[in-house]
Amino acid sequence: MPARDEGKSAERSTYRAFHMVSTRWADNDQYGHINNAKFYEFVDSAVNAHLLIADALDESIGLVVDSGCRYTSSLAFPDVIEVGIKVDHIGTSSVRYGFAVFRRGTTTPAAIGHFVHVYVDRDTRRPKPVSGKLKAVVENLKAE
Repeated sequence: MPARDEGKSAERSTYRAFHMVSTRWADNDQYGHINNAKFYEFVDSAVNAHLLIADALDESIGLVVDSGCRYTSSLAFPDVIEVGIKVDHIGTSSVRYGFAVFRRGTTTPAAIGHFVHVYVDRDTRRPKPVSGKLKAVVENLKAE
């Protein structure tokens, strides 16, 4: 998938949904900021919360097969963050999500990136087409 214009992707208005996350003391690492791996946890939780709240997950589950993140500033406990999510591409059985992590009330993201879910059958773990309610929910997250 071609790289997106990073300037446009960093604008809050690009993201179609936001999920608030309260950081915890344990999220800080020995350097006094939130460890980079925690950002992926925040984003994964935000996307899955969005899908669960919309009742869009049934017999299929999303497996992360690709991800990337660029960090622009650090965050630390007790920051409250907002994870912005959008959909950049919908394939036959996959969805490429874009995300940005903002300190609550700010317009410049602390991190920006993407990840790809391939939707598979819960039992067989074989790819399954994105359809029905899931497709409708991710269509609503498409970036303009």
